[in-house]
Amino acid sequence: MAQNTAPVVPYVHVHSDGMIYDYSPVRVVSSCNLNIYTFPFDVQNCTFTFNSYIHSVVLLIGLKRKSTLYVVNLLIPSCFLITVDLFSFMLPPQSVDRSSFKMTLILGYTVFLLLMNDLLPVTGNTIPLINVFFSVCLALMVASLLETIIITNLYGRHSAPVPHWVKVVVLHTLGCVVCLRPKSPKDNSTDVDPNAVKVESKFGNNPPMALELENATLDELRQLGRDLQAIRLQVDQHLKGNQNSEEWAQVACIIDRFLFVIYIIFITFSCITMIYLWVQSSRL
Repeated sequence: MAQNTAPVVPYVHVHSDGMIYDYSPVRVVSSCNLNIYTFPFDVQNCTFTFNSYIHSVVLLIGLKRKSTLYVVNLLIPSCFLITVDLFSFMLPPQSVDRSSFKMTLILGYTVFLLLMNDLLPVTGNTIPLINVFFSVCLALMVASLLETIIITNLYGRHSAPVPHWVKVVVLHTLGCVVCLRPKSPKDNSTDVDPNAVKVESKFGNNPPMALELENATLDELRQLGRDLQAIRLQVDQHLKGNQNSEEWAQVACIIDRFLFVIYIIFITFSCITMIYLWVQSSRL
């Protein structure tokens, strides 16, 4: 508490009964330790003690903040933005629209926090719960963007086959957990036995002209067989690549569904924890 800054009054009140009253004004500036842990639902209790030569006076002042302004301007917009981020999981992850949307959402939420920073308290001995709430919301949005980047990367894999442990853990285990069973691979085999067609010829007494003609025909058939073999290999590689791409798409879809469920559980748990802490702290 600062010193008295009121002007000195050199007068006293003298009564006929012998009582003398000295009405000296007092002007002081004092401070009170604020507990802003439950901001904006906080209640501040400040104690002021005034001592005289004989008596002492203790004043207990209670201050309760009106939280409507902060709820409307801070909490409700944050809940709306985190809800929009939650529903963004319905966008197709293989397109760039989902990641762009999430990046725009994070940028908008960052600008929102910068604009609303003046409404937050800057004094106090503890960090308010509302600051923790904002940090959790921003962390969830960033985690959601990272999840989208990982899923988009999985959708873009075509050439490399899916490892066996990924099939066991993701396709068969997580797939059953999130109710997405893996699709059975299609049999697109195009194997052709190059010896399925045999050309037999008996020359006997055929003239040399017929022999040369038949040799040319056999050469053309052999060349045609090699071309068909090359085409078959290309078709097999293409079908194998499509099968790998389909398996990676299944892996990405299952992981996306699993992380979406984890995201919902974490948001629900965080909201319930924040509300519980606010209520319990307000009762103290």
